[in-house]
Amino acid sequence: MKKFFALTLVVLSGVVPASSAHAATSGQRNALHSAQAYIAMAGFSKAGLTKQLVYERFSKSEARWAVNHVRVSWNAEAVQSARAYLKMTSFSREGLITQLEYEGFTHSQAVYGVRKAYR
Repeated sequence: MKKFFALTLVVLSGVVPASSAHAATSGQRNALHSAQAYIAMAGFSKAGLTKQLVYERFSKSEARWAVNHVRVSWNAEAVQSARAYLKMTSFSREGLITQLEYEGFTHSQAVYGVRKAYR
């Protein structure tokens, strides 16, 4: 029994909480809540979400912290953004990739988003 307890203790001591939001400042927590709200509304790139939070008067460090701690798939955000653009207007595949890159998505995220949006 002692060996099991020791092993369990060693294994559990290496577990890190999924989110370090509990150790965050109030500004970081508020930025994270705003980031989550924006992600729920529209497709944002990591860079675009950071810019939006800074526009909302969060400090750059609070915005970066929030963006790094929000639970999101940037590929899924690229798909959502691509679909939204296609609902508004017509784009060639290359034009839409360029638009998503302009919005701050990486090239691979933009390609993924366009490929899924055109299905």
